[in-house]
Amino acid sequence: MSDFFNEALWEKAWKDHGDTVVNMMKKAGIEPATAFDNKAKTFNDQSFNEEGRARTRRIINWLEGQGVQLDNASVLDIGAASGVFTVPFAERGARVTAIESSLPQIELLQDNIAKFADDQVRIVPERFEDIDVLARGWNHAYDLVFVSMCPVILDWESVEKVLNCAQEFCYISMLAGSTEHSLMNEIWPLVTGKPFNKNHMEFGYLLHLLYLKGYSYQSLITRETKTSELSNEAAMQEMMSILSIHGHPADDHIRTTVADYLEKTYPSGKVTVQQSGRYGKVLIRLQDQKMYTIL
Repeated sequence: MSDFFNEALWEKAWKDHGDTVVNMMKKAGIEPATAFDNKAKTFNDQSFNEEGRARTRRIINWLEGQGVQLDNASVLDIGAASGVFTVPFAERGARVTAIESSLPQIELLQDNIAKFADDQVRIVPERFEDIDVLARGWNHAYDLVFVSMCPVILDWESVEKVLNCAQEFCYISMLAGSTEHSLMNEIWPLVTGKPFNKNHMEFGYLLHLLYLKGYSYQSLITRETKTSELSNEAAMQEMMSILSIHGHPADDHIRTTVADYLEKTYPSGKVTVQQSGRYGKVLIRLQDQKMYTIL
């Protein structure tokens, strides 16, 4: 039981955890920072359609319900993509520094923030991992540091770097379990001869270390689902990418197996895919709170 309260042990366990999304992508030869370049336009469309805007509003409403005030706040949005949160933050009056290293995402971000004053949103076209926080003057510089589903969170050391930028609040969201992909569940047994096993992800390390290190925080885990329709060609590309990330790079046998299955199972050429997963969100408070209010 004493190990349960051993900070160093939990830090090491997280650093040594092999089945992180980032580790699996790198083992497959995929650079996380550019992995979604070819999907930037699709991601942007999904982020700013009615469903995407509703999802963003739910998260921002939760933040505001916990006391985060965005009007005239300074926000550091790490992994801003095309501005899925940068834009609504600025619309609520925040001054946003948006960090994004993907060129296709940056181009879309520039278009999406064109309506704001020049000094309201600043794009930093770099990887956060390469930035010297102290040299930039970012130490405790931002009212809110926001990291949503960004591969910059690798271990406790990376969390500390993010926390060092925040003055009042820090928001981090991560996968809280393996994503479920209906087409993956169909094809995985054909390729491996076994059902697809779900993995626990790193969010548990984050919460437990925040607890052990004495931080004040609110956490939320949601289960979210989306349904999309892909062409057989797009479904083929997606499955090759997912299989590669999970240690099965495409060869002639795998390509033939997947292609034959798609042709026989979806003769219309349209593949309906359902994706779902548990997503963990945590808002960390960095300023002391008064326990009682005297009226």
